[in-house]
Amino acid sequence: MNNTPPRPVRPGNFRAEDHWYPKALNATIHPMVSFFLNLDRQRIINRYCHLNPQVDRAGLEELLSYECKYFLWGGADLINATTAHGRRRMVIIENNSCPSGQKSMPLLDDHAEEGSYRLLIERTFLPLVKQRGKTDPEDGRLAVIYDKNPMEVTGYAATIADVFQEEVLLITDYRGAEDRYLKVEDQWLYAYHNGEWVRLRAAFRYLTQRPWSRLPISCKTRILNPIVACLAGGRNKMVAAKAYDQFNDELRQYGLKIHTPETIWDVSREQIPLWVAHFGGQAVVKIPYSNAGQGVFTITNPTELANFMAAEIDYEKFIVQSLIGNYNWSSAAVDGKFYHVGTIPDKKSRTFVTDIRMMVSSTKKGIRPLCCYARRAEAPLADQLESGTDSWAMLGTNLSEKISENKWDSDTNRLMLMDRRDFNKLGLGMDDLIEAYIQTVLSTIAIDQMAKSLFTSKGKFSMRLFASLNDDPTLLGEILP
Repeated sequence: MNNTPPRPVRPGNFRAEDHWYPKALNATIHPMVSFFLNLDRQRIINRYCHLNPQVDRAGLEELLSYECKYFLWGGADLINATTAHGRRRMVIIENNSCPSGQKSMPLLDDHAEEGSYRLLIERTFLPLVKQRGKTDPEDGRLAVIYDKNPMEVTGYAATIADVFQEEVLLITDYRGAEDRYLKVEDQWLYAYHNGEWVRLRAAFRYLTQRPWSRLPISCKTRILNPIVACLAGGRNKMVAAKAYDQFNDELRQYGLKIHTPETIWDVSREQIPLWVAHFGGQAVVKIPYSNAGQGVFTITNPTELANFMAAEIDYEKFIVQSLIGNYNWSSAAVDGKFYHVGTIPDKKSRTFVTDIRMMVSSTKKGIRPLCCYARRAEAPLADQLESGTDSWAMLGTNLSEKISENKWDSDTNRLMLMDRRDFNKLGLGMDDLIEAYIQTVLSTIAIDQMAKSLFTSKGKFSMRLFASLNDDPTLLGEILP
C-alpha cells in the first residue's frame, strides 16, 4: 500500500458519523459504565481497599496519581478469569501503545460530540505540546501519522484541529511503502507538504506495525506516544513481561500485583515444544512484536503445535504463556488453574470467551480511564476439546483481520459495546471494572518505568541495556537510532 501526500485537516470538520462504528454511533452507554467513568479517585480507592484490606491505601493513592513520562496513552486487554473455587481475577494479556477503541465507545455525554477523542487530546496531547511552550504554528506544524485505523485517526486529526484551532497534517506512513513524506533532520521530524519540507513541532502517532523501524527513539518533535514506549512494552510483549515482573517486586509492599498468565520469555523456537509440554500440552505462543491479533498461537493439540513450528517467522525469540481456556483444558500454572468466566449463556446455552479493552491516558491528576469495549470469540467455548478443534476460534477475540500488507478489515459482528444491550451479556459488575482499571494502571506504570530505565543519566537511549533485555538480532536490526 502506497503513501499518499499529507492531507490538511482544518478546524470545524469533525463529523461523528465518520469516526464511530454505526452500531456505536447511536448506542446509549450503560449506566454502570457511565457511573464507573465518573467515579473520582478517592471513591475508587475507598471501594478497592474495602474489598482488599491487605492493600496499602497510601500506596494505591500514589500509584493512581502517577504521571507517566513516556507511556502516556495505552489500552490494556484483560481476561475476566476465575478458578474452580471462585477466585475471580482480571488478567492482563497485554497493554498496547497507541491503542484503538474510540470508535467503539458510546458517548458519555450526548452534548460532547467529540467524546473521549477530545478527552485524550485535552488531557494528554495538549499538555505534551505545551511542555516546551511550542504552541505557536511558527514553531512547526502539528501532524497525525498513521498506518492503520483511518476511522479513529481522522477523528483525532479533526479534534486536534479544533482544540488547537489550527490546520493539522494527516500523514500516512506505511511500512515498506516506496514513497515517504517524512524525514528526520537534526532530530526533528519533517513532512513534505505543498512542495517543501515543513518541520513538525508535535505529532500524534498511530503507527502500529514495527514503528521503531520508521521513527527514531530520540526526537525533538513531541510524539504521542514516543517510540521508546513501544520498545519498553507497549508493542513488545517480551520486554513488557519483564517490566511486569520487575514492577511486581515493588508492588508487593503495597499488597498489589499485576496479574498475568504464567510467562516464560526468551524462548528459542526449538525450546517451544518443551515449554508447551511443561504447561500440560496447552499453552499460548507469541511473537513478541506483533499486534492486532497477529503472531499469537493457541496450542491445545499436536497439530496446532506442528503448524506453529512449520510457520515462517522472522524473529528468533518468543514468549510462552499458560493458556486460559475452559476449566477442563486450561494450563495449570503457579497461581493455579484459571479459566474464562465468559459471557452470560445465550438462548442456545452457549458461552463465549471475551476480553475487555480499557483505554487510559496520563494526566496531571494521574492515569485516568478514557473508554472501554469488549470483544468476543467467534466460536462458543467448549467443555471438552475434540480432535482437530480450532482453539483460536474459541479463544481469539481480536477484531482486526489482515487482508494484505498494510491493509486491514474489522469483524464488528463480534464487537460488544458498553451499552445497555451488550454490557449485560458480559457478566461484569462495578468491582470488575474497577479491578480492570487498576490492573491497567499498574501495567502502564510498569512499562513507563521500564522506558525510563532504558535511558542513561545523560538522557541517551542505552541500546546495550535494551539488547541485554531483548537479545533478538532481527528486532535490534530494525530499530532506528
